[in-house]
Amino acid sequence: MSAAILWIVALSYLLGSIPVGYLLVRFVKRQDIRTIGSGNIGATNVLRSGGKGLGAATFLLDAGKGALAVALGYWLAAALVPALPVRTVAAAAALFAVIGHMFPLWLRFKGGKGVATGFGVFLVISPWAALAAIGLFIVIFALTRYVSLASILGAASFPIFAWFLVRGPRPIFFIAVQIIVSGLIILKHHANIGRLLTGTENRFGAPKTA
Repeated sequence: MSAAILWIVALSYLLGSIPVGYLLVRFVKRQDIRTIGSGNIGATNVLRSGGKGLGAATFLLDAGKGALAVALGYWLAAALVPALPVRTVAAAAALFAVIGHMFPLWLRFKGGKGVATGFGVFLVISPWAALAAIGLFIVIFALTRYVSLASILGAASFPIFAWFLVRGPRPIFFIAVQIIVSGLIILKHHANIGRLLTGTENRFGAPKTA
């Protein structure tokens, strides 16, 4: 059983660690996204630096790899570790997919902030809660034009939405991972939080001042 879990989390980590934004910008524009804009490999920096098409593709593929990792986690749980609650195994897959995105082996463990991949894993774990969280993201972004603030509040809201919207068995680890992943996404925005508090954070579409 322990070996099967290790294989599942390793596969999830490797899927999550695929540096989509880096690869797209490298192949399409022949540039290193880490040297452009904020240096982040996520969808927002790709959008700002590489254009709308690349930004949208990065978001969709980052979300897709997270969703795929959790879907495989569900499938492999039933086949390899039937003694464990399926949601426990899926939660482990979700956690390691997000960790893989944030700390990818291929880029010396310097990855993205996990928003799109987090959305992808949450979309499989609890579709309605994920859609509610992304809905809040859209509202906050539309009102403030701060991607970071919208991301932080969207991530923070997911465990709350999940608490009310998830049906069926909810193992402790399943609940814990929702909180952990949300917390990791927020922690990855620590620099943005500092700029938001000091009023120096850049609004999307505004000229970059810092």
